[in-house]
Formats: sequence, C-alpha cells, structure tokens
Amino acid sequence: QYSEEEILEYLSKRKGLLDGVCITGGEPLLQDGIADFISKIKSLGYAVKLDTNGSFPERLQELVKSGLVDYVAMDIKNSRQKYSVTAGCQLEIKKIEQSVSFLMNSGVDYEFRTTVVREYHNIEDIKDIGQWIKGAKRYFLQNFVDSGNLIDKCCYGVAPAEMRRMLEVVKKYVPNAELRGI
Repeated sequence: QYSEEEILEYLSKRKGLLDGVCITGGEPLLQDGIADFISKIKSLGYAVKLDTNGSFPERLQELVKSGLVDYVAMDIKNSRQKYSVTAGCQLEIKKIEQSVSFLMNSGVDYEFRTTVVREYHNIEDIKDIGQWIKGAKRYFLQNFVDSGNLIDKCCYGVAPAEMRRMLEVVKKYVPNAELRGI
C-alpha cells in the first residue's frame, strides 16, 4: 500500500514524462474522498481516466460534471437479465442503467467493455448488450484470459472465431465496436 502523499510525490517527479493517470480498482468509486484525490492529481496537470463498474452513478456524475475525469471506461458485465449472476452479487441494475445513460449523454469521452467468459456469455447476451447500449461511442469485447491466479478453474475464454461472431452481432447496434486482445 502507498499513502496518498507517496503517490502524489511520485506523480510530481514524473511531470512531463507521464501524460495521465488511470484510477482503477476493484471499484474506485467505493472510496471516500475519491473526488479530492483526483482533484490533486488533476492539479499536477495529469489527464485522468476512470475505470468503473457503474454501480455508483451519483459519484460518477459528480466527477464528470466537475471536470475531474477526462475518460471513463465502464464494464458492462452482461445483459441486464444475467447481470447479477455474472457480477457474482446482487446489484441494482437501475444504477448500472443510470451510469450507461449518463455516459452516453454526458459529453465525456468514454468506452464500454465486456470481458467475455464462456460460462457466462453467448451470442444472444452480446446482442442484448448491443441493443441496450445502441449508439454508444465505443464498445470493446475482450476475451477472458486466465491470469493463473483463479481460486478454481471455473472460467474460460471463447474461441477467436466465436469472438468475431459476437462482434458481427454487436456491430449492428454499436458500429464502432471492436475486439480487444485478439
């Protein structure tokens, strides 16, 4: 763990060498004081990218509207019907929907992304996601890759040909959709 002071000192020393900072997690919007921390990073002259799962739409809106975030990457775990199963916990899908809607209408630069896991996703799910985020600026399908640190071997990616089929389906709704990591 690093203290806030250590992080800011590190970033101060790298002004002119680094262009931006990505705030990621877990879910970084769980952290109290995240706006103040990002404000300090912005005051050093850095662009800020936020990675989020969208479960805190009010905090997301606050950061974007105050100009603290330059780019947002939001995970779309699955179709709305299968969202909680894929996320592994009960979620308020309305909060995820609020974040999606906000990003699509906010003017901030953003992307949506789904990590495709064979056990959780099929072409119909990807079609449902495409219909949900129709017209999104950017959408990436990323194939799941086992980092070797899974507790059990319960998840696998899909074949590249299947990923390409999924991309074809989603491009009907999000023309700028792409595959990432294939």
